[in-house]
Amino acid sequence: MGKRQLAVGAIASAVALGVTGCAVGTGGADDSGAEYSTDAELSGDLSVMGFSGVDEVATSRVDYAEEQLGDVNVSLTEGDLDLQQFLSAVATGNPPDIVYASRDQIGSLAARGAIVPLDRCIEGEGITTGDFVPAAIDQVTLEDVVYGIPEFNTVQLTMANADLLSEAGLTVEDVNGSDWEAVSAASAALAKGDGGDIQVIGYDSKLPEFLPLWAKANGVDLISEDGRTAQLDDPKVQEALEWAVSIYDDQGGFSAVKAYRDSADFFGEGNQFATGVLGAMPMEQWYVNVLNDVSTDAPMAFDTVRDRSGNTIAFASGSAWAIPSGSDNPEAACRFARAMTSIDAWQAAAEARIEARKAEDKPFTGILTGNAKADAMIQDMTTSGGEPWDTAVAKMYEANESTFAMPANPADAEFKQALFDAVNSVLSGDATPQDALATAQENAQAALDDAWSSLESEK
Repeated sequence: MGKRQLAVGAIASAVALGVTGCAVGTGGADDSGAEYSTDAELSGDLSVMGFSGVDEVATSRVDYAEEQLGDVNVSLTEGDLDLQQFLSAVATGNPPDIVYASRDQIGSLAARGAIVPLDRCIEGEGITTGDFVPAAIDQVTLEDVVYGIPEFNTVQLTMANADLLSEAGLTVEDVNGSDWEAVSAASAALAKGDGGDIQVIGYDSKLPEFLPLWAKANGVDLISEDGRTAQLDDPKVQEALEWAVSIYDDQGGFSAVKAYRDSADFFGEGNQFATGVLGAMPMEQWYVNVLNDVSTDAPMAFDTVRDRSGNTIAFASGSAWAIPSGSDNPEAACRFARAMTSIDAWQAAAEARIEARKAEDKPFTGILTGNAKADAMIQDMTTSGGEPWDTAVAKMYEANESTFAMPANPADAEFKQALFDAVNSVLSGDATPQDALATAQENAQAALDDAWSSLESEK
């Protein structure tokens, strides 16, 4: 598919799609004429959009990928993906050659025809999709077609201040989510205040972001497995939202807790755990590295997050490499995606991170890559930092074995917006959980119906 000029009206429509997320059809199979093969000699330029957070883990893999690309000149545009800018570039026939996007954007980008199916790319470059974490590959698969190559995986851990737990006669098992009544009681025991002013947050249920986690812990998904049916008005979702909101209500309300939470030096030595102003919360695993960097002596306790049956659970997220429609060099884009997510690249990244950590006399706590084979290799490369950090690393890899994700769908942006609007309206006191979720269900289902209908009409 060569680059093509579109009318001004089409450009405006593409920009609007960045806001509305409406589907416009997949555009069929990858008809770029690309010849994907591990034996192909590549040349030309490769422009990369959306690649951010460049550190030794990134640069070591980019160096490896450039070696695999031979004479290809790789140009990186750093910074998070600007969706409107990207869609405009596709619409005007001047897209980047490869894009780095959040996995929860892949479904709608595929439905809009902004990115191409990767079946021929995967076959030609010998990418083994079975090596990837199942939740990660599912999140980039729309109607049984893979549109992205996953990179990194983010999971949640239970993180707690061990001193505060001990003072209250509690353990981390009381706050790992396996017993919601126990978590509520622990939050009340851990919380401290003076004249209505919060001094210690007992427990933070991390709304609105973690409602999918609490719903799943209560036995329900927010959207059906095929990505077509919203399930936001399920009674189990309402129960999960009511409980997670009650955590804040018991401490003076969400606004008060959030204001106090936001006043902490989250990424510095004055973080809430180091200063003893937070009892416990679920949090993404990368925060273990932050704490280990800036407050090694903080009294921490770690566990996985548990569902109500006591099983480990984690809500997976991450990024993926995708090839835009109209890419000038899809063959190089495919090889770049394969190289960046390969076991060899991840080994180079782990070795670079180990050297950096050694220079700071700190342990290597691992990397969750999205590639299950690479994760197993890197877990064996982790180095001991003593307790509680060794437990944190072990729990991180345990959580990575028990992930779920919301499936790819052509209305992912609208669905997420409906969900967040509902939770925020409850947190602000403007709606009851039942009413908020009923509205969200109506809006999310309408968006899904419209998007799937538009997608199917384009076939």
